Amino acid sequence: MSSAYFLFTIDAECPHSWARAGTIQTPHGTICTPIFMPVGTQATVKSVSPEELRAAGVQIILANTYHLMLRPGSELIASLGGLHSFMHWDGPILTDSGGFQVFSLGHLRKLSEEGAAFKSHLDGSAHLLTPESVMHIEAELGADIILPLDICAAYPCSPSEAKEAMERTHRWAERALETKKCYRPEQTLFGIVQGAFEPELREQSANFMGNLPFPGLSIGGLSVGEPKQMMWDILHYTTPALPRNKARHLLGVGSPEDLVIGVGLGMDMFDCALPTRVARHGGLFTPDGRVNIKSARFRTERGPVQEGCDCYTCQNYSAAYVHHLARTEEQLYYRLGSMHNIRFMLRLASQLREAIIAGSYPAFRDEFMARYIPASEAVREVQREKWQATRRN
Repeated sequence: MSSAYFLFTIDAECPHSWARAGTIQTPHGTICTPIFMPVGTQATVKSVSPEELRAAGVQIILANTYHLMLRPGSELIASLGGLHSFMHWDGPILTDSGGFQVFSLGHLRKLSEEGAAFKSHLDGSAHLLTPESVMHIEAELGADIILPLDICAAYPCSPSEAKEAMERTHRWAERALETKKCYRPEQTLFGIVQGAFEPELREQSANFMGNLPFPGLSIGGLSVGEPKQMMWDILHYTTPALPRNKARHLLGVGSPEDLVIGVGLGMDMFDCALPTRVARHGGLFTPDGRVNIKSARFRTERGPVQEGCDCYTCQNYSAAYVHHLARTEEQLYYRLGSMHNIRFMLRLASQLREAIIAGSYPAFRDEFMARYIPASEAVREVQREKWQATRRN
């Protein structure tokens, strides 16, 4: 789907799944999908410079509206040339609405039809986010793709609670669309599909949002504590109701297995802080699963963390050295570990794209899932059994 500043085209589709490869044009560059977006919560991907992100192949970064609104403030960022200039990143940026962060505040927030009133986690100061104020804040930030204020229902929740949150999200989306007309035309507003874990509500939300003039849709309210199989099951209900010609973004989801399975369930864009967060604690991705670089088995390892890996870390440092840095909590480790995991995710997204274009996505998916062991072996076996029984051949 296209506008004057945003164009999404489908380059190839898998006949045996909902996987597709696409291209997104934005004012700050082209994005080839499927794509993983590193999270730069505070206008920075922790410990990694913009130049290093570019070298790793990063195409788009997600920044956090809630945190940037509180500190340093959207007005200051606007006065300094907007988010791209402020963080020295000339590529595309997506800003979320802050809705999930407000949802996470629990007792510190109160929802009404007007918006979300909350107390800052920093100093306890009172704030109110409305669909209108979020459009104003995101206009000041100046990202290429922006999201409207939404409500992420708790997990678990009752069907009535899920329905109330979804319907309010729909009303807020309409208000955001109307308000957006007053702001920067070069910004593209995505809608957010909600509905918690109620299949009928998910279908209803996908149809409602899909019929509004959003060039893209984000799938929200998942990866909030539910089993992975439940998340994948919900996508089975959601994807068929989504317009084929609109870009699809799976909000806050981004482990390697999520990327591989999520692509087959029709998702184009993924974001998550997980790869950099687990890296800072010693967890590094490999084709066989996540390893703990602090483990004693790496103490004398002369080779890289992952044989054949083209990331900066593996190309230049031994696993023994990375192990030493992690064990001694040296600052350099956080950079090297994060760069490895970011590159792993970007390379995986590129491999998925190549497989879709070549018509071999199902084989790639099966081979990856047969080899990669998620963090929990017990969860892995349960998930794999169900996945094998339900996947679309």
